[in-house]
Amino acid sequence: MTDLPIVGAAMMIEDIEMHRDWLLERPRDLEIQDFCKAGVLDSDSSALTKRAKALLDGHAGRLGIHGPFWGFSIASQDPDIRAVVIKRLNQGLDICEALSATQMVIHSPYTTWDYNNLDNNHGARDRVVEACHLALQGIVRRAEDQGVRLVIENIEDVDPNDRVRLASSFSSDAIGVSIDTGHALYAHGSNCAPPVDYYVAAAGNLLHHVHLQDADGYADRHWCLGEGSMLWTPFFAAVSDVTSNPRLIIEIKDKSKIKASCAYLASQGLAQ
Repeated sequence: MTDLPIVGAAMMIEDIEMHRDWLLERPRDLEIQDFCKAGVLDSDSSALTKRAKALLDGHAGRLGIHGPFWGFSIASQDPDIRAVVIKRLNQGLDICEALSATQMVIHSPYTTWDYNNLDNNHGARDRVVEACHLALQGIVRRAEDQGVRLVIENIEDVDPNDRVRLASSFSSDAIGVSIDTGHALYAHGSNCAPPVDYYVAAAGNLLHHVHLQDADGYADRHWCLGEGSMLWTPFFAAVSDVTSNPRLIIEIKDKSKIKASCAYLASQGLAQ
């Protein structure tokens, strides 16, 4: 056994069986992604959660879920939309409770338009944070009580500091930061954002979750690691400087290449 970080993966419950041996060979973290869709959240999920728990018998890694995000922003100014956001995130926490999951990924509200315009409109930055607090204050309190940490994932974020300041504004251990490497690479390649390792430096010890995917800086590829232009050595060097022990989650489209992605990192001496 080496001191290299142990990577986990994001997958649907139906994919766990294919990867069960790999998940159990080391304490690999797992992110279940079935519960981000409204139709799943609004249906009886007891069979899904029961299946997941059966497949994960003996799993020693940390368990999380990708929370709902389709069709809304956590910074919506519309109180009716905000009510839906609160409902969906509470449904996500219901799933965390059923699975004994301790982390839920949510999406950043910051857009490329925001990057160029928030400072063009007086008070706009504060209004984004205020809207997020209106949507999330009760969710964060419930997460605290439940032992779940919310992690805000960069989506279009050009300035990596925006959602770090947002997470810090809650003054709670129940909310932190996530980095998606492909999203950051897209922002760097297409929208003049800083390099991906800068996102790690900006997050510091608020970093509690990473989506590992390869891409080309143009689109959100979710390629097998090693197939794109992501510079993994400086990224992992930056991660080694934080002490928050973030979950390192391979999130790729072709789930059959999860083990190959892990093997690529091992071949580079970066992870196991």
